[in-house]
Amino acid sequence: MLIDPYAAWAANEGVPVTEDFGVDLLEVPTAPWPRFGIDGGLVHLKGRGDFVSIFVLDLAPGAKSAPQKHLFEEVVYVLSGHGNTTVEASDGRKHSFEWGPKSLFALPLNARYQHFNSSGRERARLASTNNLALMLNLFHNESFVFENAYGFPERQGAAKYFSGEGEFIPVRPGRNMWETNFIPDLAGFELKAWDERGAGGSNMMFILADGTMHAHTSQMPVGTYKKAHRHGPDFHVFAVTGHGFSLLWYEGAKDFVRIDWKHGWVFAPPDQMFHQHFNTARDPARYLAVAFGSLRYPFTTDKRRVFQGMDVSVKDGGCQIEYEHQDPRIHGIYLEELAKHGCGIRHG
Repeated sequence: MLIDPYAAWAANEGVPVTEDFGVDLLEVPTAPWPRFGIDGGLVHLKGRGDFVSIFVLDLAPGAKSAPQKHLFEEVVYVLSGHGNTTVEASDGRKHSFEWGPKSLFALPLNARYQHFNSSGRERARLASTNNLALMLNLFHNESFVFENAYGFPERQGAAKYFSGEGEFIPVRPGRNMWETNFIPDLAGFELKAWDERGAGGSNMMFILADGTMHAHTSQMPVGTYKKAHRHGPDFHVFAVTGHGFSLLWYEGAKDFVRIDWKHGWVFAPPDQMFHQHFNTARDPARYLAVAFGSLRYPFTTDKRRVFQGMDVSVKDGGCQIEYEHQDPRIHGIYLEELAKHGCGIRHG
């Protein structure tokens, strides 16, 4: 009874499994992972939900992963190091792209690929946020997921998508999209204003490899913080630039859960837990969020509701707490933290 095929698979892989509210992915333990031919580990955050988990892949200097091909989607964020990935499309075309710290890319569904560490001196560490949990729990057949010959040529993307180019799809603030397979430098990617989510913030939604996996990046100017909001589980939040903290709480709770973050950290707010992000750095702070259910393919009714109401007040049926309605303690907490870092709050 109550069999969890993904949990059984994870236990049988023989690599460390890290479980917590939030973790520093640069520090989580790894061990030899025969499936990948390199070191690796699994990360299961408390708010990961039913569909998503993280693989941490650790490539030694000059190492390469074993070739992979699988029937699940993944979004890969480069934590450290430099290297390249080769992708073989279903029509035989081969693509290769070079990545470095803070690169972001997605592998087309069931395409054969391989990662290479191009440095002879430094290790490289990748974080793959993926929906293997969904696929194994749905089909409970590893061969179907890892040894499936079916091709998805419509999911490969244009050749330019592997070189860092893409297509901008204008919608409206908070829903503008960039379609590609590879973003060389997420820290420097141009964002669009999204005032409804907080003082001077900006954002871009991504469609990666025409996938159902979602990714977006948002930025907070110096001396600002986002408005609180809530949604379902599985949004994995990665700190990209700057440093700061996030407060999390359930409706009606008196105490906050606090996560301090900088590049390398990731956390996932649990189901319907309010959360609010604060920049305490002297530079803009940027983060990446990865989840299952994209702006193009939301997959669930909950994701549709989130994408429609993520910047709408809870008083109007949305997901967001406006500044004037937030807990009065929050602004004071932020001012104290800014003072510790020698920063001032942005006005206007």
